[in-house]
Amino acid sequence: MTEGAARELVTPQRLRAFFAPRSIALVGASDNSGWARFIVTSCATAGFSGPLTAVHPRAASAFGLPVVPSLRELPEPADLAFLLAPLEAVEGVLDDMGAAGIPNAVVLASGYREVGEAGRALENALLDRAVANNVTMLGPNCLGFINAHRRSAPYALALPPPLIAGPVGVALQSGALASVVLAFAKAHAIGLSLLTSMGNETMMKTADVLDYLVEDEATRVICLFLEEIGDPARFARAAEKADRAGKPIVALKVGSSPAGQQAALAHTGSVAGDDAVVDAVLRQLNVIRVTSLEELLTTGAVLGYSRWPRGRRMGVLTLSGGACDIIADAASAQGVAIPDFSTQTQAAIAALLPPFASPHNPLDVTGFGTLANLSGTKGPLQAVDHALDIAVQDPNLDFVLFSGVVLPEARPPDIQAARTLETRVDWLAMRMASAPIPVIPVASTCVNVSDYGRGLLMRHGLNILGGLNLGLGALGHMLRWLENRGRVQALLASTGPARSAPRGAAWPAGPWSEVEARRLLAGAGVPVVPGGLAGSADEAVEIARRVGLPVALKVCSAQITHKSDVGGVVLGLGSEAEVRAGYEKVRAAGMAVPAASVDGVLVTPMRTGGAELLAGVTVDAAFGPVLAVGLGGIWVEVLNDTSLRLLPVDAAEVRRMLGELRGLPLLQGARGARPADLDAVAEVIAALGEAALSLGGAHNGALRALEVNPLWVNGDQIEALDVLVITEARDQP
Repeated sequence: MTEGAARELVTPQRLRAFFAPRSIALVGASDNSGWARFIVTSCATAGFSGPLTAVHPRAASAFGLPVVPSLRELPEPADLAFLLAPLEAVEGVLDDMGAAGIPNAVVLASGYREVGEAGRALENALLDRAVANNVTMLGPNCLGFINAHRRSAPYALALPPPLIAGPVGVALQSGALASVVLAFAKAHAIGLSLLTSMGNETMMKTADVLDYLVEDEATRVICLFLEEIGDPARFARAAEKADRAGKPIVALKVGSSPAGQQAALAHTGSVAGDDAVVDAVLRQLNVIRVTSLEELLTTGAVLGYSRWPRGRRMGVLTLSGGACDIIADAASAQGVAIPDFSTQTQAAIAALLPPFASPHNPLDVTGFGTLANLSGTKGPLQAVDHALDIAVQDPNLDFVLFSGVVLPEARPPDIQAARTLETRVDWLAMRMASAPIPVIPVASTCVNVSDYGRGLLMRHGLNILGGLNLGLGALGHMLRWLENRGRVQALLASTGPARSAPRGAAWPAGPWSEVEARRLLAGAGVPVVPGGLAGSADEAVEIARRVGLPVALKVCSAQITHKSDVGGVVLGLGSEAEVRAGYEKVRAAGMAVPAASVDGVLVTPMRTGGAELLAGVTVDAAFGPVLAVGLGGIWVEVLNDTSLRLLPVDAAEVRRMLGELRGLPLLQGARGARPADLDAVAEVIAALGEAALSLGGAHNGALRALEVNPLWVNGDQIEALDVLVITEARDQP
């Protein structure tokens, strides 16, 4: 009941009012409160013009603010109350809010679930009290937020001036990092729409803020610092909504944990560790994952400020040959093409350059690029600017990377020099806005922008990427996001109802016998290697005759998952005598295993040539069933070459997974081998995923692991050679 009611308090409509308060009450504020001092100062820095009132039962003053003893005694209900009160007083303040009709609260107090079970109980009671009083709550253990466009900053740390409003929305699951983010954003002229710390997310979750920012007109890109994804289903829905709306999400996700012991029974569990699953899920949701705060904000800046290219063909204009080299190497790593300029572009640019300069892409205009061009054109523009004017018309390019602006530390003391610089920046802003393709300015290094330089950029809503390598990395993220846009909804809804699995009284607890596992896959349309279960040496010989020599023999027992470890596998048996001897050996090995029930010996034909893949599904504790595809046999653990996806997936997505493998050339016919039919392989693996889902792959389902290793592929021949299924005891529906 409480959970459902809480959801109604954090809709985008409720959060729109929450993050734009016109009046704020500081509960617990006094002249001795350092937290209150920060909030008052932050509101002043932001230019907050609404009423700011201190609430304290005993204090007579608080930084010159009007003071009332209780929220119930405010002359008008505040839009938001910032609760600086100690933990034991918070629930009473929420009651006061309900009585006074105050709809929104930020709770600073700590000592809740972060301290253990006792704190968790307090947090649950806090949520109940907020819901009972119809209060939308951010926190507890929260430092507040900053809405730059609405000039509101109930934020309990220092806010460095000036506050720059812009297109980048930020949500942080670490309150203290807010100061770091603000400092970097100021230093690099990155304007924010909203910055909020999340606290314990008792009511308002990161997914709720994400949902709000998708609908926020002032936000063009969303940056997240994530320690956890507490509600994966809601996060996925919000990410899908963001993709449909054309709002990129950039996430710095930290932390990982080991895979569970049950999943480790299958090799898939060893490669589908928690962080690897998170990485796959974020990729599948078209969320850009980064590894540093600098990368987070730089990627957010390029997506928030720049026009988005329609392709990967980049023109490069610089003042340095060395910069050209750095850019070329970084572009290659990101898969960004640097085609030559058209003949017309080369001829026009050549007229601007000294004889020793080359008019090719990437373009180094040399030191002359900072001077008037050789054609004698007068005015504030430099040769590199005229080259830009020409390059943006080139039909060979999708966008231009412009490394031709160096902003000074201060306004030039010479009035004419200052006017020339400012006129040049005005022209560049105008040309960038009117150019037929995007122009993305970049600095050579990640240095801070001066106050003067920031003013020039803010005048035109411009941003200069901080550093060549960091900038090219951000461009790579942008291009991949654009290429993957529009696929999220199809991925999450691509697969229809799962094929029916064999029915029985109940799923077994633990590993299945391989005969039953093979039957499951065959019923789902996954081709398995021909064979049969032998209960005697004579039956083994008969099956070998039917499937063709040479054959492989494997002990069949649900209790023996790694058969070769106990001597339960023999390979390459080429005669009936060898089959008889092999049967006795394998059967005896299985019978020697304590508590193992041996069903018989599985006889299958040997397969040679081709390639071996791993295809398996495990159930992640947070996200549910996850498909892993990689090189099979012994190579899965040696090379760690796997691709992961959250189920369900269709064949098209599996085809993309195969394309991500470093071992893809082995499937494409490397060294004269027969190339695999990758489309057919993708269909088979997609069917395997459906088979896994038929076992109830959700958190309350029976599936723990399903693995084929190896999945043998030789041209258009595809067969599951070894199958492992592990379930929990569960009645079938």
